[in-house]
Amino acid sequence: MNPITTRSAVDLAGAIRRRELTAGQVVDAHIELHRRVAPRVNAIAADRFEVARHEATVVDELISTASPDAALPPLLGVPFTVKESIAVAGMPHSAGLLARQDLRAPHNAPTVARLVAAGAIALGVTNTSELTLWIESSNRIYGRTSNPYDAARTAGGSSGGEGAAVGSGGSPFGLASDIGGSIRIPALFCGVFGHKPSAGLVPNSDMYPPSLGESGRMLGVGPLARRAEDLFVVLGLIAGPDGQDPFTRPITLRDPASVSIAGLRVVLTEDTSRRPMSLELHDARERAAGALAGAGAHLHRVSLRSWRGALLAFLATLQDGSPQSTAALLAEAGADVPTWRGLMRPRGPHTLPTRLALLPELLPQSRDSVRVRRLLERGHELAAELREAIGDGVLLHPAHPRVAPRHGATVGRPWLLTPSAVFNLAGLPVTEVPLGLSGAGLPLGVQVAAGPNQDHVSIAVALELERAFGGWTPPPDATC
Repeated sequence: MNPITTRSAVDLAGAIRRRELTAGQVVDAHIELHRRVAPRVNAIAADRFEVARHEATVVDELISTASPDAALPPLLGVPFTVKESIAVAGMPHSAGLLARQDLRAPHNAPTVARLVAAGAIALGVTNTSELTLWIESSNRIYGRTSNPYDAARTAGGSSGGEGAAVGSGGSPFGLASDIGGSIRIPALFCGVFGHKPSAGLVPNSDMYPPSLGESGRMLGVGPLARRAEDLFVVLGLIAGPDGQDPFTRPITLRDPASVSIAGLRVVLTEDTSRRPMSLELHDARERAAGALAGAGAHLHRVSLRSWRGALLAFLATLQDGSPQSTAALLAEAGADVPTWRGLMRPRGPHTLPTRLALLPELLPQSRDSVRVRRLLERGHELAAELREAIGDGVLLHPAHPRVAPRHGATVGRPWLLTPSAVFNLAGLPVTEVPLGLSGAGLPLGVQVAAGPNQDHVSIAVALELERAFGGWTPPPDATC
């Protein structure tokens, strides 16, 4: 039998229902692992370990008195973690902003509430970049999260704490958000599965910062998991309108088991960047494509040079219809908005990515409406081009040009968002899939993007690639 902290949530839930394991044993094993790796990884921003232990005791009492054929919640007794920017009742909800460090969420976000209703037990909230602004998770409240495979490297962002929590083995699955790669980049760097859902599938309610205008359409709440079979289960539980989020709509989810890899169209993109992906990630993608071809898929290579200009279109769309600037968010939270002099202070209340985001806002604003309109139109054109290229199949592309970089190496390089942000622009579902480790022991992986509302297709491909390559490779200290 596999150690507890390497098993899937579905597997653990079944073992708890069959009384092969107690919820207390499962929760305790994950708490112990979190505590052991905390000094090196720093994934958990704030824990609720003792409350979780009590909730596990309640679960075990329920199961001990339940009849063998009782209908029990699907994830009863299984622990999970949540990105700190998503509301968990009684827990910090600051997104790493110092001015909000004493704030506690009054209730669970709908997505969290749905998981709790399914029997899952929250262990705590995980670290993020300040205001969820960048792909490295560091802030003035919780400090910096490190990669579970190499503490000198980043775990990614903005959901880096969640990536590290799952990648270290401390959580079977976690809940995070993604507006430009914030699920998929940490999943790549930390060697786990991550799924950004189709636009409008999962509600974004009770998140901080709030996403207004087009950014609300591009933002997606979804799971990270150490095993692929958990992705669709969690997605099915959190999907659907909540009466609050104006972008969420009813979408019928189909079963990944209905997807046949034989005959599936698999697209490999070419010419997408002036700076090509690293050889190790390129080769990993080719191996993944080869495995799918071996299962009967049809490979197609498509040139997408227009991808190179996607970043400006993404940024213009991100700001479209949103009345809130970074400075306005700070002021609303009660923080002092930095002056030019304040931006130059490295030991001030804000991290470098936040200060860089503020920098253009302090310049005289000259919004060229014609240029903005052209960028928005270009975004629509690129989205249509992507959807046409994918068709009813999938597209394979790394979420980042390199394996997990050293701390600070991505700051001030917005073009690094392009390989992941293009799919938010198009509103497409994307699953990040681990593909083993590099020669240096760092995780490799590939994004699998599908057509609109075809989440089951990208997850089906993730399941096939997990069978071929083994999926998550635990770090040396991930078992308990």
